[in-house]
Amino acid sequence: MNPALDRRWLHAVLAELAQESARSADTHLLRLDLPAFPGIRFYFKDEAAHPTGSLKHRLARSLYLYALCNGRLRADQGVIDASSGSTAISEAWFARLLGMHFTAVMPDCTAPGKVRLIRSLGANCVLVPNGLDASAVAHERAASEGLCYLDQFGLAERATDWRGNNNIAESIIDQMALGADAAPAWIVCGAGTGGTSATIGRYLRYRRLDTRTCVAEPSGGAFAVGWQCRDRASVARAPTLVEGIGRPRVEPGFLFEVVDRVEEVDDAQSIAAAWRLESLFGRRYGGSSGTNLVACLRLAREMRQTGAQGSLVSLLCDRGDRYDETLFDRAWLAGQGIDLDAGLAAVSALETE
Repeated sequence: MNPALDRRWLHAVLAELAQESARSADTHLLRLDLPAFPGIRFYFKDEAAHPTGSLKHRLARSLYLYALCNGRLRADQGVIDASSGSTAISEAWFARLLGMHFTAVMPDCTAPGKVRLIRSLGANCVLVPNGLDASAVAHERAASEGLCYLDQFGLAERATDWRGNNNIAESIIDQMALGADAAPAWIVCGAGTGGTSATIGRYLRYRRLDTRTCVAEPSGGAFAVGWQCRDRASVARAPTLVEGIGRPRVEPGFLFEVVDRVEEVDDAQSIAAAWRLESLFGRRYGGSSGTNLVACLRLAREMRQTGAQGSLVSLLCDRGDRYDETLFDRAWLAGQGIDLDAGLAAVSALETE
């Protein structure tokens, strides 16, 4: 391509991304008061309100910007990435916005609703057997087909500007500063790529805040195992039904040193808590949002026991309608060995006792 034409194309797509960011504005911070926790306030940042329905909207924009500004993505290229679904939805949406073709490589156990949504955005889905490394498949196809590999797992913590630029941590702290809870005691998030936990942990230190970072992780997930011993060779002790977090291995973006605590949550409680969120907020959110809720309740119980007051902030990560055929289907859950009623009872006990 003519260098002058290539530069004009680059300027045009970067301008489109900047305009999209301005149009998207920010997401709401929803307050929740639970009677059993007087003096303790819960806030949930509704990342499902993004145009692509999840917090991965921010990541996808950052990955495209990173690829473009580093010269890795050209006008004549398609893009590809490995995902458990939500990042791929956001990447497919941005690809359509920018006039590019996108391919998502995902485990074949990904929620069917996610697969349908990606395909409806004009993207290609490559479903690989569960247990096969989707990232390796995406990398190999990028090399053989001349595609730009966005590499969310390898680049998430680098692609996100953790010092500011309306990253999720800056957004939370700025929103909290407008109320009485300017400095929350904890910010709770999951770890999929590690980008969100790294950004939050770094930003809190950058701003010299006393707020601590807690990662809510499926029981036996690689982040939890690795964090305990700071071993980057760690692998998960158990699989999880909660998509997007609970990685089988330590990803390049997992930064253990900026996380103050890890709360491991079993799948039954995570899923039950996702059901509970629907009754609290009137809409469905995915399983990782339930994992976050359980971690928040545990932290709040400790605060209550010590007489501490203050606030906790967490994330509502993605829209729950993507899981209508899985996490919100009692028959599917029973087939996976999940006792939903027992999970609901456990969450209720955390919330009330």
